[in-house]
Amino acid sequence: MAVYSVLEPPARSGGGDAAERFVFVRDGFSWAAFFFGGLWMLWHRLWLALLGYLLVVGALEILLRSLGATAGSRVLVAFLIGLLVGLEASSLRRWTLIRRGWRDHGIVVGEDLESAERRFFSVWTGSEAANRAPAPAAVGFPQARAPKGVLGMFPQPGGSR
Repeated sequence: MAVYSVLEPPARSGGGDAAERFVFVRDGFSWAAFFFGGLWMLWHRLWLALLGYLLVVGALEILLRSLGATAGSRVLVAFLIGLLVGLEASSLRRWTLIRRGWRDHGIVVGEDLESAERRFFSVWTGSEAANRAPAPAAVGFPQARAPKGVLGMFPQPGGSR
């Protein structure tokens, strides 16, 4: 099962159907961002993230060359930066979209993107089956009964000290 964050675009002046413009950002590792970090950021228009990425990569490259690091250690650093970008790719997309005024509608779980979209829009439009079993109001632990005696060193509420 995949987890998707659902983001709604800002309202357009001409109206239109905003539901067609919703974005579902899959949570998880991005192989494309791992292998092609800068190009992936360009593709998704993550300008500030790209600028930060280029500054960090450039500064690390200059630092490693000035310290006389071997080519193997520079490749290791590049691998670790790529790994970090691959792990945080979905967070970078969400952060950029929210910064641009998109509204976060939470998360939805589905086997694939189509089932996640179907599940989200069925709840969002209110077209779920009305006769299905109602969900419990609160899922959790059953309410604990008040102990009759003293539990450890804690007396009953309102009792003498």
